[in-house]
Amino acid sequence: MGQETLNQLTKKTSTGTQDLGGLVKQLVAAAQPLEGKMNGAGKQAFDAFKSNVDNITAALNAGMGRIAEGQSGMDTAFHTGDTEMADTARKNDGGADFDGAKFGKR
Repeated sequence: MGQETLNQLTKKTSTGTQDLGGLVKQLVAAAQPLEGKMNGAGKQAFDAFKSNVDNITAALNAGMGRIAEGQSGMDTAFHTGDTEMADTARKNDGGADFDGAKFGKR
């Protein structure tokens, strides 16, 4: 995984969150012409959806926001681990006896 993979994913998730909320509202707007033509359970379901569109959008946005937070946390953990691993390798490399592993004539 590249150093910027999670960072880019977080940015795309944030953009996707905005797009998703907008798509839900576009769905309601697109269905407006059908509103007067529905009856019964279909009308009730649409009316319930329409009256809850702001709550639905807010819940989707909140969920996607939490996903972006998780991705950001993973990015931080990845970079911290990468740095710590490099520091440990350099530290251990300095104390290693590489001459002891050489094969050859004495």
